[in-house]
Amino acid sequence: MPHSPEDKKRATTRLRRIRGQVDALERAVEAGSECAPILQQLAALRGAVNGLMAEILDSHLREEFTQLAADPQIRKQHQQSIDEVIALVRSYLK
Repeated sequence: MPHSPEDKKRATTRLRRIRGQVDALERAVEAGSECAPILQQLAALRGAVNGLMAEILDSHLREEFTQLAADPQIRKQHQQSIDEVIALVRSYLK
């Protein structure tokens, strides 16, 4: 869960954008829109949710694992490992 005010604001903004996408998708389905635009909206929605998930996971990993080490060198190694994991997760979510 995002803890800093900036992270909370960023997550809330993303959630509001996702809510808007869901509302637009619901209207399109109710209006009987063609499948192609609905599928495009679904893909955009999936991307937005995956982006939010990656951002929250990034925040969580950094908070949990960088604070474990008091030694700055070990902390830097943890930071590099976290960067690698986040890059892997982001590539998987695309």
